[in-house]
Amino acid sequence: MTKSRLEAFSDGVIAILITIMVLDLKAPAGAALSDLWGLAPELGMYALSFVIVGIYWNNHHHLFLATRRISGGVLWANLHLLFWLSLVPFVTRWLGQTDAAPLTTAAYGAVLLLAAVAYGILVQVLLHCQPPGSTLAKAVGGDLKGNVSIALYAAALPLAFVSPNVSLGLYTLVAIIWFVPDRRIESRLKEPAVD
Repeated sequence: MTKSRLEAFSDGVIAILITIMVLDLKAPAGAALSDLWGLAPELGMYALSFVIVGIYWNNHHHLFLATRRISGGVLWANLHLLFWLSLVPFVTRWLGQTDAAPLTTAAYGAVLLLAAVAYGILVQVLLHCQPPGSTLAKAVGGDLKGNVSIALYAAALPLAFVSPNVSLGLYTLVAIIWFVPDRRIESRLKEPAVD
């Protein structure tokens, strides 16, 4: 199977998700800076979610650059990831409108956690399609960043009911960890590929 349709479809879905998020933002009623300030929680959540979705797009791109083969399982694992990402606009708006209430902060984190788990599943399904010495297999290794991200998201869920701001800080920390695309893949792409 070729990967071009999967990549094009994923790019399109992610572009639509970002568009939906920006369309959910409502302009302030007035023209004063104080009117804009009232939208700060929603704008902040939009910015964080935009970065998170952008990180997924960027790392998805790198992941498939290192991929030589895909399967039907990869198609389903990719759809699984896109499903959780498709919920980001909904939980972003909900969280922004409720000024980071405990339940909405936890719901936002649950979607991020499940997207991270889905990304990990996608990586594992992709690895099963590649030859043992493939570029992807060498690059992924133990996936410390992925495991740390899942642990931080999981810790943030119960913390949302104690301190939503701590949870939001953990979500932001995960975004910071992933802001630079996976260098393991970039460095391995410079080596000759094994098919």
